[in-house]
Amino acid sequence: MNAAKTTAACAPWVRTRLRTAPGISAALAVLVFLTAFLAAVFPRAVDAYESKALRHDLTTAAPGQSVLEVTTPPPALGQAPSVRESAMREKALSEADDALTAALVEPLRADPANSSYGAHTTTPLVASEPWLPRPNALPPQLTYAAPAALSEHSSLRAGRWPVARGEVTLATRAVEAAVTEETAAELKMKPGSTIAVPTQNGQTLSVRITGVVTPLRPESGYWSVDPLYRAPSLVRDPQSPVPTFYWAAALLLPTDAAPALLATSGDPELYWRLAPDATGLTSADAPRLGKAVAAMENGPELLTLRDIAGPNTTLTTDLDAILDAYASMRSAIGPVVAVAAVGIGVVGAVVLLMTGGLIGARRHHELALLRSRGGSLRGIGGRLLAETAVAVLPAAALGLLAAVLLVREARFLPAATAAAGVAVLVCAVLPLRTALLHRRPLLHGAREDMTAARPSRRRTVAELTVLVLAVGAVAALRRRGTSTGAGADLLVSAAPVLVGLIAALVLVRLYPLPLRLAARPVARLRGAVGFLALARAGRASSSGTLPLLALLIALTTAAFGGSVLAGIADARNEAALRAVGADARISGEGGSAPVSEGAVRQVRAVDGVEDVAAVRIEYGTPLAASRDVRSDTERATLLGVEPGSYSRLARGTGLPAFPAAALRGSGGKGGPLPAVASPALAGRLGDRPLTIRSQQGDVEVRVAAVLTRTSAVDDSDFLIVDARGLALGDPTTLLVTGASLDAGRLRAAARDAGPDFQVRLRSAERGAFADTPMQSGAERIYAAAVAAGAGYALLAVGLSLLQTAPERTTLLARLRTMGLTTRQGRRLLASEAMPQALLAAFGGLLVGWATIALLAPGIDLDALALAGGAPAAPHTATLRTDAWSLALPALGVVLLAAAVAGVQAWWSSRRGSIKELRAGDTR
Repeated sequence: MNAAKTTAACAPWVRTRLRTAPGISAALAVLVFLTAFLAAVFPRAVDAYESKALRHDLTTAAPGQSVLEVTTPPPALGQAPSVRESAMREKALSEADDALTAALVEPLRADPANSSYGAHTTTPLVASEPWLPRPNALPPQLTYAAPAALSEHSSLRAGRWPVARGEVTLATRAVEAAVTEETAAELKMKPGSTIAVPTQNGQTLSVRITGVVTPLRPESGYWSVDPLYRAPSLVRDPQSPVPTFYWAAALLLPTDAAPALLATSGDPELYWRLAPDATGLTSADAPRLGKAVAAMENGPELLTLRDIAGPNTTLTTDLDAILDAYASMRSAIGPVVAVAAVGIGVVGAVVLLMTGGLIGARRHHELALLRSRGGSLRGIGGRLLAETAVAVLPAAALGLLAAVLLVREARFLPAATAAAGVAVLVCAVLPLRTALLHRRPLLHGAREDMTAARPSRRRTVAELTVLVLAVGAVAALRRRGTSTGAGADLLVSAAPVLVGLIAALVLVRLYPLPLRLAARPVARLRGAVGFLALARAGRASSSGTLPLLALLIALTTAAFGGSVLAGIADARNEAALRAVGADARISGEGGSAPVSEGAVRQVRAVDGVEDVAAVRIEYGTPLAASRDVRSDTERATLLGVEPGSYSRLARGTGLPAFPAAALRGSGGKGGPLPAVASPALAGRLGDRPLTIRSQQGDVEVRVAAVLTRTSAVDDSDFLIVDARGLALGDPTTLLVTGASLDAGRLRAAARDAGPDFQVRLRSAERGAFADTPMQSGAERIYAAAVAAGAGYALLAVGLSLLQTAPERTTLLARLRTMGLTTRQGRRLLASEAMPQALLAAFGGLLVGWATIALLAPGIDLDALALAGGAPAAPHTATLRTDAWSLALPALGVVLLAAAVAGVQAWWSSRRGSIKELRAGDTR
C-alpha cells in the first residue's frame, strides 16, 4: 500500500477567500485598525493625563504644603550633655536623614535635591542691638537655624562662609552665621555684624555675621518651607491694640554649630524636610500614596520614624490635602469623560456590526448554497471565523501597537483588553449571523422590506425595556449629576446613547408611513421616477434599524461633545470677563491712584486698541453724609464713568446694555446726580435723593436706572454716576477693548503711568482656567469624540448605501431596458436616498438637541472648565447646545448620501446591463 501523502483536491478555504475578495478583507482590516486604535488609546490617554495631573499637582504645589516635615526635640535635659550635643551634629542628622528616606512607604519617595535637614529655634529671640531697624520702636525677633549644605543651595555675595571653630558644645559662646541679601538689606547687616543672644544661664552667645549669600533656587523647599530663611518679614505685634510691626528674620549657622543652640531659650528643634519625588508616579499610585501619607502621619509607620529620630517625633504635611484635591477633580471629570467614551464605544460597536451584516448579506446566497448541500453550521461558522480572524487579528494588534506608540506612559492591560474586545466582536459577528439566519433552509426570494416585517412581541418588550432604562438614566443624571461619589455610573454615562436608541426605534417604526402617504399623490403625476423613489424608500429593508441607530448615536455623541467644549469655552470667557471687565485692565495697586490724560492717550495709541473706557472706582463708599457715617453704615462701590465710552464697552463685551441716557443731566443748581444702581441697592435706596460721602466730599445722588451687571466691578452693590458730576473725576482704572492687543506695549504704557500700575489681560485670565493636564487631557478627548462621532456617522451612511448598492444597480439596469434615461436614473437614486438621509439628519439634530436639553441640569462642567482659576469664581459652567456640532455632521450625512447616489448612478450608466440581467438572476 502506498503510504505517500496525497495532494489535497481543493485549495485551502481561507487562502481562496482572501484571493477572491481582497478588497473586502482590506477594508475590514482598516476599519478594525481604526476602531481598535480608538478603543485602546482612550484608556491610555485617560491614564496619561491623570498621571501627568498627579505629578503636576505635586511639583507645582508650594513646598510648604507638599514637603514631609519630620521634627523632634533634642534629647531631654536629663541626658548627658555629650549625648544631647551629638544628636545635634551633622553626622547624626545625616544618618537620620538617610534612615528616614529609606523608611518612606512606597510609592512615597523622597527627592534628595529638594530635601533638607538641620536644626533651628522654634521660639523667636529678641535682638536688642541698637543698630537694628525698629519700624514701630519694636526690636526685631530672630530665628537661628543650622541647615545642612548651605553652600550647595546658595552663592556667596560678600564675606566668607560661616564655619564651626573646633567642636561646638553647650559651653560655646561664639559662633558664626550667614544671612541672605534681602535680610542683610532690610536689617542693615553686613559681614562683621554681631548679635548677642541670651542663654539660659544668663550669659550671651555671640553670633557673628561672616557672609552674605544669595539663594540659588529661592522657590525650592530649602528656602520656601520657612520663608524667613530667604527673606525677612514684617510681623504685626499680636499684643498691641493698634497695628504695630516688627522685623522677623533668620540667621543661618553651620550645621556643626547647632549644639550651641541648646544653651539658648529658643527651644531648638531638629527637622528633616523630605520633598516628595513625583517622578514615575501614575494615577494608579494615588490611592496608595494617600494611604502611605496617612500611615506615616498618624498610623503605624509613625512608630518607625520615632525609632529613627526619637520618641517624640512628629510628621506634618499638607500632601494629603493635595491628594484629596486631586481625587476630587478626578472624580468630577471622570464621569463627564465617561459619557463621551460610552457614546463613541457604542457607535463603534454598531458600525462594526453593520460591517459584519454587510459582508454577510453579500454572501447570503453563497452560504445558503453551502447549507443546502450539507454544510454544517459548525463547519461553515468555523471557516468564516478563520477567514475573518486572518484579517481582523493583525489589524487589532496594529491598532493596539499604534495606541501604545502614541501614548507611551500608561497601563497596558486596559488598552489590550479594549483592542481584544474589538477583535472578538468582529470575529464573532459573521459566524453568529450565519448560525442565526441559516439554522433552517430559507425560502428563495423572500421579501425583506418593511411590508413583510412585523414587530414581534419580543421586540416590543425589548423596546419598552430600553425606554424604561433611558427614562431612568435621564432621571438619575438630572437628579444626582455625573458625580456619584463612587466613580462613573455606567447607566448614567449611557444616557445619551439610550436616548438615541429610543429615537432610532421610534423613527424606524414611523418613517415609512409618511413616505407611503406621500407616494399616493405623486402617483397621479406624470412620470414614474418620483413615485418609484418614494415607494422604494417606504419599503426600505427591515434591517435599516442598525444604520439609523449608528447615525443617531454618532450625531448625538458629536453634538454632546461639541456642546461640552462650547460650555467650557463659555464658562472660561465669562469668568475671565468677570475678573477683568474688558479685554485688558490697567489700574494701580489698591485701585486709588489716578491715571493722567497723557497715560490715557498713550494707551489709546497702542496697536490693537479699539476703545478705552476711563473709570473712577471708589470702593467702600459710605451711603450717608459725612456727619452721619458710622462703623455700621452701609457701603457700596461708586463708579464715575464717561457714559458714551462705558456704553460702548458694555456692547463690546456682550454685557447688558448700559443706560447712558439715564445719566444725562447733572441735576443742575444743586440737584441730585442721576445714578445707575445694582438691583439690590436700588431696592434699598428707592427713588429718593440720597447724600453719600465720596472721596471728594458729599454728593447727592438719585437712582435713575437699574443695571444687573457692569464691567468695572463684580460687586453686588454698585452705584454708577457721570464722572463729570464729581468734584474730582480723575479715572483710576482703564478698561481696554481690542481683538489683538499688544501686551508688551500696554505694559510699557502702564509703567509710564506710574510704578504701581499693572495690566491684567482677559486672555491670560482665561488661560489660568486651563493650566492642569487633567483639564487639557479631558478636552482633547472630547474633541476626539466629536471628530470620531462625525466620522462614524459618515461611515454608517456609506455602509448603509453599500449594503443596498447591488439592488439599486440591478434596478437601474432593468429600468434602462424600459427606456429610463441616465438623468432619470440619477434622479431616482437621489430621490430614493434622500428621505433616509434627511430622516437621519433631522433625527440627529432633534435627538442631539433633546439630549442636551434633558441632560444639561445634571452635567457638572465646573471642575473641567474652572478648576485652574480662582476657587471663588462666581460663574458656573453649564451645558449648552452648540449649533455647529449639531449642524455640520448632519449636513455631512446628507451631502455624503447625495454624493454616493450620484456616483453610483454615473458609474452604472458607464457599465453595460448584460451582467446585471443574467438569466436566472433572482435579484
